[in-house]
Amino acid sequence: MSAIRAKRGRLLQLDVLRGLAVFGILLVNIWGFAWGTISLRYGTLPAQPPVLDQLVIFGIAALAQFKFYPIFAFLFGAGFALQTRSLQRQLGSWEQAQAAYRRRLRCLLVFGLLHGFLIWSGDVLTSYAVAGMLILPLASARLSRIRNRAWLVAAGFLLFMCLLIPVGQQDGAPDIARDLHSFAERYAIYTQGSAWAVARLRANDFLVSLLYATVMLPHIIVLFLLGILSVRCGWLTQPQRHQRLWRRVRAVGLGLGLPFNLLAAGAVAWQVADPYQTVFDTALFEVGLFAGGPVLAAGYVAALMLAGPFMLRWLGAWLAPVGRMALSNYLLQSLIGTWLLQGPGLGWGARLRPAEMLGLAVLIMVGQVLLSRYWLRHFRQGPMEALWRRLARLP
Repeated sequence: MSAIRAKRGRLLQLDVLRGLAVFGILLVNIWGFAWGTISLRYGTLPAQPPVLDQLVIFGIAALAQFKFYPIFAFLFGAGFALQTRSLQRQLGSWEQAQAAYRRRLRCLLVFGLLHGFLIWSGDVLTSYAVAGMLILPLASARLSRIRNRAWLVAAGFLLFMCLLIPVGQQDGAPDIARDLHSFAERYAIYTQGSAWAVARLRANDFLVSLLYATVMLPHIIVLFLLGILSVRCGWLTQPQRHQRLWRRVRAVGLGLGLPFNLLAAGAVAWQVADPYQTVFDTALFEVGLFAGGPVLAAGYVAALMLAGPFMLRWLGAWLAPVGRMALSNYLLQSLIGTWLLQGPGLGWGARLRPAEMLGLAVLIMVGQVLLSRYWLRHFRQGPMEALWRRLARLP
């Protein structure tokens, strides 16, 4: 196993990971395309729901929810380290490199705001751009400073989250009924409403999401800093030299993360099937998924870093083109998903069952694999990547 180079010096592992993260995020986001982001994530199921639908929700919660956005953020930090270092070599100084990358982040911020207000309220690009600006002064910092900053931010964020862990009894039946009624109203607007009604609700949801993103900003920064460390220490760029580290990460990530997430996902799936159940405190298990998701995500990353050359090249043939066009594919998923599932488009979200939603996500993935492979046969970059570079005036 070695660090395999893709075209033009790219690391194949990173492109495969990006492709995997883009598709993993789609598995979670597709539910939000149907009814927004400030709602029940998986909606509700009818009485005596089909077992297949319950298994789909259980599988998505256990294996995808809160697993792939940490990988995406981690890779953003890794890309930050690689790109700022490349810009420093090309432009001759860290000051010029930071100025060039700052233009890149400003463009990303504009993309994110347009995405959130005009297409889908679950945008992550806005928070990535802001977090990137906050860590930009660390582009040329020593490893010890980056490591200390990561520990400091992580400790502060964990303390803050401990204070937010729900305690006490669950909401009573009247509160649950009110939440379900609110969800039903929002679901009707998103899946059957007019373009203007959907636009107003989407703008409101995006503003609320921005407030939530402000709270989550330290979490994103920690993931960015881990990505920077992984490049500066060679964990990602020279994985063959760090096999012992990756084996330990795989053992912890899969050995501890998988059972923990399976348990939490079971509670979430039960809540979807029976919103009035009182056996599990579902809010507490949602926090558990949030905490355990990155652990399992680390196991995913380690498993890929330890993959053999044959497996890596096989994955690279299908996932690397998607990863090389990660921004274009991420935005295209939002366009396709909202058009297919929301009222101003085809409105399929009003009638698709969970198993059918999963099938739709798989079809989108297959289409994006084929489109990405075709596009990169004729162009060096994805369309949004090329526009991003041009607007930022990068060398």
